[in-house]
Amino acid sequence: MTNLTIRQAIESDSDKIHQLLMDLAAFEKIEHTVEATKESTYAALFGDSPSAEAIVAELDNQIVGAAVYFHNYSTFVGKKGLYLEDIYVRPECRGQKIGRKILFRLAEIAKQRGCGRMEWTVLDWNSRAIDFYNEMGAELLAEWKIVRLDARGIQNLSNKSQ
Repeated sequence: MTNLTIRQAIESDSDKIHQLLMDLAAFEKIEHTVEATKESTYAALFGDSPSAEAIVAELDNQIVGAAVYFHNYSTFVGKKGLYLEDIYVRPECRGQKIGRKILFRLAEIAKQRGCGRMEWTVLDWNSRAIDFYNEMGAELLAEWKIVRLDARGIQNLSNKSQ
């Protein structure tokens, strides 16, 4: 690996981050569900009221990886946490410890901000990622399931309260 830098994303990175996220969606075989646009990614990261942050991995001045994260809160830990929404490294750059260095940087951010924990999800078929996360010391919580309402589900549930 020649010149790797892990840094906080800046506004001019937005389109490249968005493309990496679209590449991730293709890898996860969910691109048909993507509603995000370059504009919505920009607004989420750099708009008037950002809902997330990002770090990027640059190899020889080219962005080859990114992680999007935000803060959540644990009522049981009594502290905010860092939630890793997505992490992605271009396939041709894998095996160079870039993902590892992205996670190290996220852990530094969580520590600096006084977070009580870091959390993220992984697809059950992504054994390479699962092995990687286990190697990093992460605990896979088999007893927990993700619960989700999409926009239609939110609308339907909100209508029941009336």
